[in-house]
Amino acid sequence: MDSHSHISSFSSFNSYFRALSDTPNRLARRACSVSTSFEETSRVRARSGADMKRSLRWYDLVGFGIGGMVGAGVFVTTGRASRINAGPSVVLSYAVAGLCALLSAFCYTEFAVDLPVAGGAFSYIRVTFGEFLAFLTGANLIIDYVLSNAAAARGFTAYLGTAMGISAHTHLRFTIHGLPEGYNEIDIVAVAVVLLLTLVICYSTRESSWLNMVLTVLHILFIVFVIVVGFWRGEWKNFTEPENPKSPGGFFPFGASGVINGAAVVYLSYIGYDAVSTMAEEVKNPIKDIPIGVSGSVIIVTILYCLMAASMSALLPYDMIDPDSPFSGAFKVGSQRWRWVSNVIGVGASFGILTSLLVAMLGQARYMCVIGRSCVIPSWFARVHPKTSTPVNASAFLGIFTAAIALFTDLTILLDLISIGTLFVFYMVANAVIYRRYVNVGTTNLWPTISFMSCFSLTSVMFTLLWHFGPSGKPMAFMLGACIAMAIGVVQVFHFMVPQVRKPEFWGVPLMPWIPSMSIFLNIFLLGSLGRASYIRFGFFSGLSVLVYVLYSVHSSFDAEEVGALTQKNGEIMKESVESEDNTLKV
Repeated sequence: MDSHSHISSFSSFNSYFRALSDTPNRLARRACSVSTSFEETSRVRARSGADMKRSLRWYDLVGFGIGGMVGAGVFVTTGRASRINAGPSVVLSYAVAGLCALLSAFCYTEFAVDLPVAGGAFSYIRVTFGEFLAFLTGANLIIDYVLSNAAAARGFTAYLGTAMGISAHTHLRFTIHGLPEGYNEIDIVAVAVVLLLTLVICYSTRESSWLNMVLTVLHILFIVFVIVVGFWRGEWKNFTEPENPKSPGGFFPFGASGVINGAAVVYLSYIGYDAVSTMAEEVKNPIKDIPIGVSGSVIIVTILYCLMAASMSALLPYDMIDPDSPFSGAFKVGSQRWRWVSNVIGVGASFGILTSLLVAMLGQARYMCVIGRSCVIPSWFARVHPKTSTPVNASAFLGIFTAAIALFTDLTILLDLISIGTLFVFYMVANAVIYRRYVNVGTTNLWPTISFMSCFSLTSVMFTLLWHFGPSGKPMAFMLGACIAMAIGVVQVFHFMVPQVRKPEFWGVPLMPWIPSMSIFLNIFLLGSLGRASYIRFGFFSGLSVLVYVLYSVHSSFDAEEVGALTQKNGEIMKESVESEDNTLKV
């Protein structure tokens, strides 16, 4: 079947130009073509050849979740959020951010249990909103993964230098003066780490899990050590008294808005749980293991982060914290005998980077594999090796691509480019959960649900713009309150007026539609906190993704539909809708 999938559009220049001339028709036919849960878990999955081995349990997923989230970022973001945004109340910022992550995790979990395939958000959006939006979100996710993994690999070199007590710039990297600034520091250590982990994830997911467990346990031991020493050496007065009497004092030196702004900064430390949903195809008992694995890891990480933030606040007054290296800097202040702890932090952060890098590389390969199954990129990426039961082609390609970027691109350039794509995908998945619960294509009117999602998103955007650019004082508070009242009213009206037409058979998001609506609101708010460079990157790569879809992907998936590898699913959607409606009535 694969050997014929490109004949009609890509067999010659003439056939390709004919395909391009037919682009409007093909876009109309394929862009909104949705798949079904049955299709994704059977015929589409079969395009990988061999199956991925179901060898993971809930504790593996908890390990992957913790390993993916507790990277080195927490050692930096805590300092910035405390010094600039929240002061000692950064502890509450982590709690708020953890709640936001848990709401998004609920949305992911409902899909992962119902659709236990390796495609994560790409598959969820494909079965809900269709091929084009799925491709757009999947492409942005892949770009985010590659750039953040390259950044993490270069960060590993920096923290390794800290652990060894040497400068990474002078001892672990070398400069080529002929290259432009920011792209001239060659990092061989980062490349070696990426390629070594690529070999591990190609070899076996089970062995990858064991390696992740070992590294995660070691990393958590270092974190617990930092927490214990921080509280032992710290003073409670630092939670309320700044070093400089002129600085704002108290536990909330910047007020409630400081806590929220701090949550927006530290939320990026939580985004690693997204990769756990891509392991669904390799889980022994998805119904039980996925909810425990995803939610459990978010809760454990939230507790660890809050304790770390509290220990840092105990060590130093917030106005003395170094925003770039808060923990290392805190132990360097004062007694000489505590300076060795900064080296220990370097070791712990190195382990954290390895675990987050391992989990993210597992996730990006599985996204690429399932995007290949949908025929919008070459199906070569979809192949699962029969001996290793892993997506070797996708893992190797993305590993080499990541290593190439990590070789020469400066860390600060990479950090400016990441995160917006992931937040956009969280926003899309929350909308998809609502749409899937309230709409059955062909049997229900979809406009009330689409109108609700549009109105609620618009209200959230208004709140976010007012928060960042509105007038200060009472007018600001009044307008923000009006936005919140409007948002609650929109949800309440939708809840009473539109009935659910589909209830998950095994596990579903509780308190529909409130929890996914809160997730939509929070993700829009967090998107509003990102800088201009992030939006420029998002616009550029989204435009590039649309171009690839129009010039290649739509023709490739159209060919697959023509030979029966993919089909237009209207009849199957109708059938699945009727079946799910019957199940709802039985419940």
